[in-house]
Amino acid sequence: MDTVVTSASRRSFLKASAAIGGGLAIEFTLPANSLAQSRGVAAGQEVTAWILIYPDERVVVRIARSEMGQGSFTGLPMLVAEELQCDWKNVSAEYASTTEQMKRNRVWGSMSTGGSSSIRTSHEILRRAGATARTMLINAAAQQWNVAASECVAENGVITHAASRRSTTFGKVADAAARLDAPKDVKLKDPKDWKLLGTARKRFDIPDKVTGKQVYGIDVTLPGMLHASVMQSPVFGGKVRSVDSAAAEKIRGVKQIVRLENAVAVVADNWWRANQALKTVKVEWDEAGNSNVSSDSIMALLSAGLDDPAIPNAKKTGDAATALSGAARVMEAEYFTPYLNHATMEPQNCTAWVKGDKVEVWAPTQNAEGTVTEAAKALGVPEINVEFHKMHLGGGFGRRGVVQDFVKLAVLVARQVNTRLDVPVKLTWSREEDIKQGAYRPVSLYRMKAGLDAAGNITAWHSRIAAPSIMLSFQPDRVRNGIDTNALGGFIDMPYTVPNTQVDYSLKQPHVPVTFWRAVAHSQNPFARECFIDEMAHATNKDPVEFRRVILKAGDRNLLVMEAAARAAGWNSPLPAGVHRGIAVQDSYGSYAAAVIELSVSDAGEIDVKRVVVAVDSGYVVNPDSAKAQIESNVVYGLTAALLGEITIKNGRVEQSNFYDYQMLRINRIPKVESVLVPTGGTAWGGFGEPPLSPLAPALCNALFAATGKRIRSLPVKNHDLKQA
Repeated sequence: MDTVVTSASRRSFLKASAAIGGGLAIEFTLPANSLAQSRGVAAGQEVTAWILIYPDERVVVRIARSEMGQGSFTGLPMLVAEELQCDWKNVSAEYASTTEQMKRNRVWGSMSTGGSSSIRTSHEILRRAGATARTMLINAAAQQWNVAASECVAENGVITHAASRRSTTFGKVADAAARLDAPKDVKLKDPKDWKLLGTARKRFDIPDKVTGKQVYGIDVTLPGMLHASVMQSPVFGGKVRSVDSAAAEKIRGVKQIVRLENAVAVVADNWWRANQALKTVKVEWDEAGNSNVSSDSIMALLSAGLDDPAIPNAKKTGDAATALSGAARVMEAEYFTPYLNHATMEPQNCTAWVKGDKVEVWAPTQNAEGTVTEAAKALGVPEINVEFHKMHLGGGFGRRGVVQDFVKLAVLVARQVNTRLDVPVKLTWSREEDIKQGAYRPVSLYRMKAGLDAAGNITAWHSRIAAPSIMLSFQPDRVRNGIDTNALGGFIDMPYTVPNTQVDYSLKQPHVPVTFWRAVAHSQNPFARECFIDEMAHATNKDPVEFRRVILKAGDRNLLVMEAAARAAGWNSPLPAGVHRGIAVQDSYGSYAAAVIELSVSDAGEIDVKRVVVAVDSGYVVNPDSAKAQIESNVVYGLTAALLGEITIKNGRVEQSNFYDYQMLRINRIPKVESVLVPTGGTAWGGFGEPPLSPLAPALCNALFAATGKRIRSLPVKNHDLKQA
């Protein structure tokens, strides 16, 4: 029998965890005051729920959102520090506690990270938190000096009263400030007075990442921990009918075979043994009548939806049908985008320790409160019984947001293990399981028709779109009259001026689960829309930029970024022989983006993407370095999807299983990326995690048409023969 930890005091558990997991349990599970006390230093004072200030001048900013590579763990503290007027070199960040969130009436607001929302929806509350704390610190110093607070100023963590030549520091008055009432209203800085925001700052998370010290969910190591590998029904919606685990039970290190409704897990003393043993388990599945579904049958379903004369109308301006019937020229095209997996570098994982009617959870999540809810539901206990430790994510892209299956499975497995042993259990999905058991970007089919007058101007545009609904599974009340407007972004809010438009939507929901994927509908709808625009420009012998310029309103931020990208790319300048350009625009999540792609295609049909220029107007830019990194990230992710990405279905199952057949763009194919930041300010705060991706696929395919004369109307590009005659 292997020795396991059956019980441990909280103190001994934390000490052992810190030793084994590189400080994990302390750094990511204790509030800052407890952390300070555990290190034998003075505790910090909470000056607003967001800010802790220590006697040694350290400032800790609590973060409600998740860090998954986008830089929010640095950008969000910058918002606080700008108004707080502290010394930036003293600032660090920690995750806010979900337990305290429940106890304190959700004082930190949303803990969900998605829709490029971290900064764009948090900027005001965080700046106010900083300004509020600064005011309280100044008031505390003024009271000690018996002077008017209006006569005192704060800068770089020092409060000064010029008239009496007295000064003190934030750390010295934090205790007194924490005892004061927070002011009901504070004035925020004018952006022109910002000193920190808008400047490039080194990210807090980078040093540990490049040195290998960063602890992700998959790295969690706890005393006595067991490991589990899971096999879920290969056909979505299927259930376990019978299990033969005799061979697995004989393998050294195997502790338990766990049977769930739709999955089987093997628990062992390390993950490799658990996974190898799992491969010997024979499971008979009830496939819930979905074993005959295929990519072809799904395409037929979508096509039938577009043929349906009763297809619901989502938007109508003017009379597209009449305008089309009277058009000098009518153009038609059908476009298609496939299912896509999120392909996060870190596969799905979660560690759970069930202790009676309580559970402790460690997981990389985009939705901390959703994780708590899912863990509580799985165990059948109140949410307050869940103690959650949020980890940095090795990629999210929407996969770790509303879908919390990796948490549910971990808790269910741990519950069965913990009926015999008092130990934590880490459930880690194999890469194959991660690819085959995703919740995917929806498949979509587009049928478009446009009318042009004798001068080549667009007079009408009718779009029909068939696709599954993401919202139907999570917020069905938002699907009204059979229409999920979330699936129609880029069409129902199209920026182009067309007098007669109509958008129809056919909701078709195969058994394949779908969820949010980086930029969601704005990752696929622009492909159809912007490529069709390019078709019209070519048909009327007009330059693609000039064609768009005519139908974009003066002052439209889409026009601004298009011109910025074209200018940076030298759109009207000659290209080297064999190199061709394409352009596209799309706004999403409060930001506006345009991309110009330059590429060549060999006689053998091999594509060489040489240069990508992306211009983004996000209103404001908190950290330009992070913004440019996000553009580069989107380029790699977006080109990978457009060139290579597809999930196909056969016999109800996903055909792909690993990176050899669900490929990622390799480093030797990464083009030169040029980032153009054109923030227009005002009241606009846009996101950066997704908008740069939106114009990439159409810009790529428009460039491919310029190079080959062949229209790419379905993705991925790898499925098309681009050989030159």
